[in-house]
Amino acid sequence: MKAYFKKQIALPQDHGSWVFILSPLLVGVFAGGVFNYASFNFIVAAMSAFLIRQPLTATVKSLSGRRSAADLPAARFWSLVYGFISALALLGLILEGFGYVLYLAAPGIPVFAWHLWLVSRRAERRQAGVEVIATGVLALTAPAAYWVGIGRYHPDGWWLWLFCWLQSAASIVYAYLRLSQREMEPRQAQVRTRGEWIRMGKRALLYTSFNLILSAALGFAGFIPKLTAIPFLIQWLETLWGVSNPAVGWKPTRIGVRQLIVSVLWTLLFILVWR
Repeated sequence: MKAYFKKQIALPQDHGSWVFILSPLLVGVFAGGVFNYASFNFIVAAMSAFLIRQPLTATVKSLSGRRSAADLPAARFWSLVYGFISALALLGLILEGFGYVLYLAAPGIPVFAWHLWLVSRRAERRQAGVEVIATGVLALTAPAAYWVGIGRYHPDGWWLWLFCWLQSAASIVYAYLRLSQREMEPRQAQVRTRGEWIRMGKRALLYTSFNLILSAALGFAGFIPKLTAIPFLIQWLETLWGVSNPAVGWKPTRIGVRQLIVSVLWTLLFILVWR
């Protein structure tokens, strides 16, 4: 039985990815205001679909020679476990009249297939574009959880999707900036001017500035709650600080923990202001 219970195959090892599924899930559940049996089924389905990525990725790595063939039994076992759990939860949703939320899973199929193709070619690392698109797929759990909570479709769910995706995308771009700063040689970093650091962080600043301006404008116009810009202000201030204080020599864990704290704060504040 030990051959089947391998943590590195059963659970995602890139710990930062958890926030990209849990944040929109929590946003959608709290926005819906009701936690019922259908909400439970949806959370189980979403989490099992998220978890199945790890054993399927391990399967592709084993078949392409990147991992030992000895990992295949465990990878297949956990793929079947997560697939079975997801199928049961989705059946429960369908029986309760929420089958339409399954359409939101459609974009995830080609994106995940793209990811597996990159894995087979040993090219999945440092793919910021793929990660941004993937978080857009994961952000679809926000409107789905919201609709299940209120018991019907409502267009406000798409605002939840948009803002969760914008936050995740900006977070990914900022993380790549911090990793790039970390990898610089101390001597090279010392001779860099403030303007050069700003140019290096231009993309991250553009993402967070766009999110802040958009949320503030839509709130001012009355399309969304007026205080929605507050969570994005936190993310913008963190990016501004990160551009001015390069992470030269930082350990990846330190960068990841700081990113996690900001994402958790954004999620909590967004839930509060949206309600």
